Amino acid sequence: MAESVVKTTAEKIIDPQHASKRISLKEKVSYGFGDFGNGFMFDLGQSYLTNFYTDVAGISAAAAAGVFSITKIFDAFMDPLAGSIIDSRTPGKRGKFRPVMMVSSVLLAIMTVIIFIMPSGLSPTMKIVYAYATYMAWGVLYSFTNVPYGSLASVMTRNVDDRSFMASTRQAGSIGAQLVTGVAFVPIMLLFSNTKVGYAVTAAIMAFIGICGFFICYINTKEHIHAENSRSKERETMKDYLRVVFTNRPLWSLILMTLFTISAMNTNNQMMIYFCKYNLNNIGLQPIINFIMMGCSVAGITLIPFLVKKFGKKKTAIGGLIIGVVADALNFVIPTNIVTFIILVTIGYVALAIPNGVTWAFVSDTIDYGHWHTGVRKEGITYAAFNFSRKIAQSIAALVSAGILAATGYIANAHQSSTTLLGIKGAMTIYPAVALLLAAIIITLLYNLPDDKFKQIANDLENGRWEKGTFIQG
Repeated sequence: MAESVVKTTAEKIIDPQHASKRISLKEKVSYGFGDFGNGFMFDLGQSYLTNFYTDVAGISAAAAAGVFSITKIFDAFMDPLAGSIIDSRTPGKRGKFRPVMMVSSVLLAIMTVIIFIMPSGLSPTMKIVYAYATYMAWGVLYSFTNVPYGSLASVMTRNVDDRSFMASTRQAGSIGAQLVTGVAFVPIMLLFSNTKVGYAVTAAIMAFIGICGFFICYINTKEHIHAENSRSKERETMKDYLRVVFTNRPLWSLILMTLFTISAMNTNNQMMIYFCKYNLNNIGLQPIINFIMMGCSVAGITLIPFLVKKFGKKKTAIGGLIIGVVADALNFVIPTNIVTFIILVTIGYVALAIPNGVTWAFVSDTIDYGHWHTGVRKEGITYAAFNFSRKIAQSIAALVSAGILAATGYIANAHQSSTTLLGIKGAMTIYPAVALLLAAIIITLLYNLPDDKFKQIANDLENGRWEKGTFIQG
């Protein structure tokens, strides 16, 4: 390795010796509360907004598909903007990421309630316009909440074991929020005779809990790894950002994998309420199935640190994806039966939760890889590039979910045809099976940052080295 000194794009490590130290259990668990809070706002939009649009607001399934797909593409382009703005911040007393995360989460909570309110007296066209405007505004605030939260993990520690533990606490927070919202949302909403009021009040309750989750994360975590660009006084060019993102092969393999894993998960969540209401003829089963499915997932992801330690992150992710493929494919082939459906959908969801949890450790590793590979550290823009794929995946899920409803002749609050019922079942089962198979192939062939290589990279960074030289000290 060359020992040249980087004079233009290098960084000095302010506190390198802390990077390999273990952080406290309280801090690692508190980090997971951020995604717990996030889920109380994000999951409402993914799981219930389509149903609110079609069955309450009176927007057609085709129009709802357009709202979700186009808005998510808009959101995807907001993430790099949010990342670049956050990266340009000078760290303050509370750090670079945590203050932005906390303020934005409060604004996001307010907008979460607003998207579940449809003003009376609007024409069909104005309802669609209102849906676009409010959901796009929600997406902007989500970017400024989620990008700093996701970037935060990379500056808390570089310890591999701590990162895998934080990945599991984050996924536990995410699934925990899905569990609570999935079980409680519909029963609380049904307490109100006026469904419109029920949606708005329930969204407000969930959003408040979301703020509390973010506050726990904000108050109990700390940004231990501080890095400062030697060009901090100069204007950074677009070339700097493109070099950080487009030369990062591990990041791009995660981006491609995530297109399929997140679209599979979101399609499952969006279609569950339709499957219970129409295929199983009992909407009351939705919170029960969600409780079983997500409760088992919370228990399953506690195995992530053990599995990663025994098999490594890559093999753990691939194993979960393959199990999910088998379970979802069987669920499509087997005739609809409530017992077999619950068993197989639970197995598939737990299997998917594990690679989704490992992904958070992958992302932190790719941020450090980009730093080591280019000599420039850009946590926000790197995480934003990854989050871009999540937004596109959410757009794909919206197209699959609402698009299948529209294509198969779905009629809100009516008896559905056999074609529509098959479409709902296919979206719940066969689409996730195909998506997870593609994700497994991608991570197997393209991801080239095994744990041993990352440990070497972390050691280089802690000792002031990057791939082609050393960082300027002082």
